[in-house]
Amino acid sequence: MRTHHCNELRESDIDSTVTLVGWIQSARDHGGVIFVDLRDREGLTQAVFRPEENAEAAKLSHTLREEDVLRITGRVAKRLEGTSNDKLATGAIEIVVTDLEILNKAEVLPFRLDKELSNEDLRMKYRFLDLRRPRMARNLQLRHRATKATRDFLDDAGFLEIETPVLSKSTPEGARDFLVPSRLNPGQFYALPQAPQQYKQLLMVAGVEKYFQIARCFRDEDLRADRQPEFTQIDIEASFVDREDIIKTTEGLLQRVFKECLDKEIGGNFLRMTWHDAMNRYGSDKPDLRFGMEIEDLSDVFASSGFKVFSSALASGGTVKAINAKGFACVTTGQINNLTELAKLHGAKGLAFIKVENGEWKSPIVKFFSEEEKAALAEKMKMEEGDLILFGAGDWQTSCEVLGRVRLAVADYQKLLENDDQLKFLWVTDFPLLAFSPEEDRWVAVHHPFTRPRAEDVEKLQKGEYAKIRAEAYDVVLNGHELGGGSIRIHEQDLQSDMFKALGISEEEQIEMFSHILDAFKFGAPPHGGIALGLDRLVMLLAGEVSIREVIAFPKNNRGADLMSQSPADVEFKQLRDLYLRSVAKRKEEKLVESTNKDIEPSSN
Repeated sequence: MRTHHCNELRESDIDSTVTLVGWIQSARDHGGVIFVDLRDREGLTQAVFRPEENAEAAKLSHTLREEDVLRITGRVAKRLEGTSNDKLATGAIEIVVTDLEILNKAEVLPFRLDKELSNEDLRMKYRFLDLRRPRMARNLQLRHRATKATRDFLDDAGFLEIETPVLSKSTPEGARDFLVPSRLNPGQFYALPQAPQQYKQLLMVAGVEKYFQIARCFRDEDLRADRQPEFTQIDIEASFVDREDIIKTTEGLLQRVFKECLDKEIGGNFLRMTWHDAMNRYGSDKPDLRFGMEIEDLSDVFASSGFKVFSSALASGGTVKAINAKGFACVTTGQINNLTELAKLHGAKGLAFIKVENGEWKSPIVKFFSEEEKAALAEKMKMEEGDLILFGAGDWQTSCEVLGRVRLAVADYQKLLENDDQLKFLWVTDFPLLAFSPEEDRWVAVHHPFTRPRAEDVEKLQKGEYAKIRAEAYDVVLNGHELGGGSIRIHEQDLQSDMFKALGISEEEQIEMFSHILDAFKFGAPPHGGIALGLDRLVMLLAGEVSIREVIAFPKNNRGADLMSQSPADVEFKQLRDLYLRSVAKRKEEKLVESTNKDIEPSSN
C-alpha cells in the first residue's frame, strides 16, 4: 500500500512521486492550506494539501482530525525557506498531496498521544492507543532488538533454543503458583511455571549441554514497578561448566545487547563483590555503585558507649553502623521524618543523626558521646562542614538493610543520579545457601532448592550448620537493579535429597513432588549450571524507564488486572462445572473436617 515509510524520505528524494500510509499526528489549517503530520511506527512526514493540486483532496483534508488513517500519494518537495524542522529526520521535505484516501476515521481520543499521561489506569485501559506514542513504539522496537541480539549471541556460542512446558507440576520454589484445573483429571491441577528450572536441568541430564529459552514465567505475588505476574526471562543452562564459564557467557551476552541496542561499549570483567561485602558496605545485595556513601562500621568506636541505644545493640551481639551524606546537613525536618519512617519500616526502632552546621554537631545524641568517641567518629566518618551522619544500630543484617534503604533515599533527595548515564555492572557472589524464615519457622532457600553449596561447605549441610553455608550462586547487577541470578546446580541425588531435608521436605514429600528430578540424577547427571536474566528489567534499563510496564506490550496494573480486556473476570457456571471446581472444593473440605475430627477424638484405650 506504500512506497516508503514515514521516516525514510530525504532531500535526495525531491521530485519523486511517493505513497505513504499512517495516522494523523496533527493537522493544521494555514489559511485554507492544510498541513498534516503523518505518522507510522518509524516516524513522521509532513504532508500539505493545496486546492490547485487536487481540489477534492484539499476539500476532504478539512474534515481530517488526529488519528484518522490515511493513504496519500504526492510529490516530494523541499520545504519553504525558514520552515524546515531540524528535529525531524524528514524535516527538510514535505509531500505535496495529489491523491488522498481515508482508510478509517477516528473518534475523539480519550487522551492526547503527544503528551505524557500520569493516569496509568487510563493508559492501560486504552493500551492499543498508548502504544502508538513514539516513546512506547521505540520501547517495543528496543525489546525486539534486545531479544534478537540475545538469540544471535547464544546461537553463535552453540546454545540450542528449546521450549519447555507451560503446564507443569506445582512444587515449592519460593513464590505462589498460578494453578490451572485439569478437566480431564478432575480434582487435579497444573501449575504455570515460576521458571523452567527443573526442565532445563533435565535437559542437561538429557545431554543437550547448552540450552537457552526466551521463557515466559508466572508468579502469583504482590506487584511493584519492576514486577509482573507474568514476565519473560532469558533462561540459560550449560553442562560441564563452572561459575567462571557462566559469568563469561553472561558478560559477553550483555556486551552484545548494549552494543546492538544502544551502540554502547561495555567492558568485560565486571566488578565482583561477595554478598557479605555488598551488605556490609552498601546494605543491599544489589548495590548501586554510581555513588559512594558507603556504610561504615562504628562498633569499635562505641564499644564502651554511654549512649544506651548503641551499648544495648553491641551488648546483644549487634553492631553500630553509619553513613555520611556529604553536604546534606540542609536536610529538612520533613525529610528526616520520612527517613525515620523508612528505617522503622525495615526493622529499626528509629534513626539517629548528626548534622554538622556552622562548626557544630547538632543532634540530641551527641551529649552522650565522650571526647574520645567524638574524635574517633569524626576521623572514621571523615566529617566536614555540611555533612549529615545517619546511624543504624541492632543486629548486623537489619542495620545493613536499614542503612541501605536510607542511603538510596538520601541519594534521591540529593538528586545524585539525575541525568546520570553511568553503567555500573557488578557480580555479587557467595550468597548464603539458606535463610531462616521466622514466619514459616523453617529454613528456606535463598535462591532455589537446586542451588549447589560451596564445596568446602557441603559438610556443614550434612551437619545441619545451615547458617554458615555459602551457595555457589551469583547475581549480575546494574545500577542497583538485579539483572539476573544463577548458580551451579546440585547434580547428585544424595546431595539434592540432603538439601530437600534442610528445607523441611520429608522423604515422602520428595518422592511426591520431585521424583522426576531425583530419578534423573540416578542416571549419570553431568555437572551443570546456569543463569536467568530478566528480559523485561533489562529492556527497562536500556530504555531508561522506571517501570517494566513501559516495555511490556500488554502489562497488568499494580493490582494484577488487565484493564483493557477486563481480566481477570467471572466465568460461566458451565465452565466451573466442567472443571469440577465446586465439587472438588467441597470434597476437600469434607476430608479436612473428617481428618480434624479424627485428630480430636478420644483414644479408644
